[in-house]
Amino acid sequence: MNSNQSKNTFVEVDIAILIDKIKNGIWLFGIPSWLFGITDRSFAAFTDGYVSTVEIFQLFTASFFFFSWLYLKPEESFTSNDFPPNEYQEYLCRIQAEKLKIKRLHMISQEYILPFPYVCQIYHLLSLKHLETVHKFSLNNLKILNISHFEPTNIGGIIKFQTILDSPANPLRIWRQPIVEVDLILHTPYTVELSIPVYNNKRIIVIFHAFPLSDSEHQLFIDIYSDLEWPKPLLQIILHFASCLTLFEDLPYLQALAERNIERLLHSHRISNHETGLLFKRYVELYGSSGEGTKLIEGRENS
Repeated sequence: MNSNQSKNTFVEVDIAILIDKIKNGIWLFGIPSWLFGITDRSFAAFTDGYVSTVEIFQLFTASFFFFSWLYLKPEESFTSNDFPPNEYQEYLCRIQAEKLKIKRLHMISQEYILPFPYVCQIYHLLSLKHLETVHKFSLNNLKILNISHFEPTNIGGIIKFQTILDSPANPLRIWRQPIVEVDLILHTPYTVELSIPVYNNKRIIVIFHAFPLSDSEHQLFIDIYSDLEWPKPLLQIILHFASCLTLFEDLPYLQALAERNIERLLHSHRISNHETGLLFKRYVELYGSSGEGTKLIEGRENS
């Protein structure tokens, strides 16, 4: 980070800290104000020896807003008692800077409830071949050249693969080099990350969260982050359109997987050893026999 970027970051952090202090100040000022209002209404209601319906309603309304105000307390930050003064300030700056960075990079969120088993979505997200087949139209004949790296982790795995824009008319050439290395990461049984390089070390990162709701449906959350220096509203429109298009392409494929009873793969030892399916094979090794999806379904139904 150069000096100008550092300076801008600290200015943003100072502004964020100031806003937090203003929020806390307003909230603290509101407490005695509401207490005064409740006390005033109580005296007005009971001093004359007669309590009307209107006075009771006013008293309950003031009490309701007071307890609502208490509930709206701003989030507590780390206090200076937790750290030495210099260390606390540095730590607070780092936390605030990370929060601002994440907020600034977040582009869009989408949420869907899909009528397909959860494992169909996981199989789809972790299989690389679908980029060439299912998304042949939206990605304009993108091809996978090779798998450059695969690394199992304790709860998932990372696979890196090179892709090529096979068509000279591919509009993605506006954004990226013809050949780039893409990262696909299984973070948890329910979270998958796709990290796509664009240009000048800029990236688009897509986070998928898939949660089983029942044996026949799941909930899908899509969050997209990017550090592209494009006008944010324009980029958001493009990403919303691209995300909707790829999901529309997914639907017939997910339906076909559901009809094939793909969930049997979780308990099968005949998983393909093809390198494009290494990440799904890792998922089956970790979670297939333990029935992670079934456990979550049962937990939701019992709650």
